Amino acid sequence: MSQGFVSYPPEPSDWGASLRARLFDQRVVFLTGKLTDDAAGRCAMELMTLDAAGDTAVELRLESDGGELGSALAIMDVIDTMGVPVTGVAMGLLGGAAVGVLAVCARRVSMSNARFHPCEPEASCSGDAKSLERWLEHRRRQWAQYCDRLAEAIGRPLGEVQALLEDGAYLGADEARSLGLVHEIARGPGEVRRLGPPGRLGRP
Repeated sequence: MSQGFVSYPPEPSDWGASLRARLFDQRVVFLTGKLTDDAAGRCAMELMTLDAAGDTAVELRLESDGGELGSALAIMDVIDTMGVPVTGVAMGLLGGAAVGVLAVCARRVSMSNARFHPCEPEASCSGDAKSLERWLEHRRRQWAQYCDRLAEAIGRPLGEVQALLEDGAYLGADEARSLGLVHEIARGPGEVRRLGPPGRLGRP
């Protein structure tokens, strides 16, 4: 009896990278975990690469409880300037600044088990009094910009959106659809691409 070679599956870390690479080839980008400058930079680079590489829609899958406001605004800027539509898919918990990333996508889909936590992201800064004053002013401008863009994206009055963010309630998929944050609810991963072509349904 001859002894054959056994092929073992890759280690989990290698498997994850391989899976992401295969999905990237299918024009799928992930934004998961804490929204940091590094995560935003990687996401923006992948979105811009796919924008330059083809003319079909890009799918952005999101599962993040939020993070840095500036990082979210950077990704939102990239999505706004892309030449192809982006379908945002909420996969799990989506909170804080990450909600704005979903909101500016041309088509917004929620998985049935997704949860949403629109709220103001936490932030901190240290330094002398003058540095803190400058940081607070910068933060106020960023927050005003974020609220304006979120209100425009979902077609709601600015005051209503600000009240929603101050309340910080958790929303289910149906509530998010009623609010205009998502257009459709998918019952399974395969349904996302059967729901129809991207369109700016949420824009006034």
